[in-house]
Amino acid sequence: MSSEPDRRTPEQRLEAMGLVLPQVATPAANYIVSRQVGELIYVAGQVPFVDGRLPVTGKLGAAVDLEEGQRQARVATLNALAAGAQAAGSLARLVVAQLMVFVASTPDFVEQHIVANGASDLLADVLGEAGKHPRTAIAVPCLPLDAPVEVQVTFTTVSA
Repeated sequence: MSSEPDRRTPEQRLEAMGLVLPQVATPAANYIVSRQVGELIYVAGQVPFVDGRLPVTGKLGAAVDLEEGQRQARVATLNALAAGAQAAGSLARLVVAQLMVFVASTPDFVEQHIVANGASDLLADVLGEAGKHPRTAIAVPCLPLDAPVEVQVTFTTVSA
């Protein structure tokens, strides 16, 4: 394994993973997608929409298994990255300040932190050191539209 730092841009890392930033979803309720306050960008909670719909619904510990929950956390995080990049002007300007992952789960499901790894891993893979972050994983009884996960990211901005 090389000790050389990864000099690729976040966009190049995304491309190497076969991913592209999706279009930022238009809010369906009374809120905005993001707000920049000073150097902080607050991104509204993002569910794992793909082309405007949820391909997976239900709760972890019932209809959704752990691996699928991780995949859905990753999709929701990709949506959050798109919103952050739109607000900042590019992915290269983003540093993750805080991640919160909400996991709709049955009362006996206790691996919310493992589901949240889907989000954390994507942030680190795309943003490198700037993607490492403090995090909270929270169990909830349900989420909007029966989404299995929702992520909320706060970014800080740096000069690209």
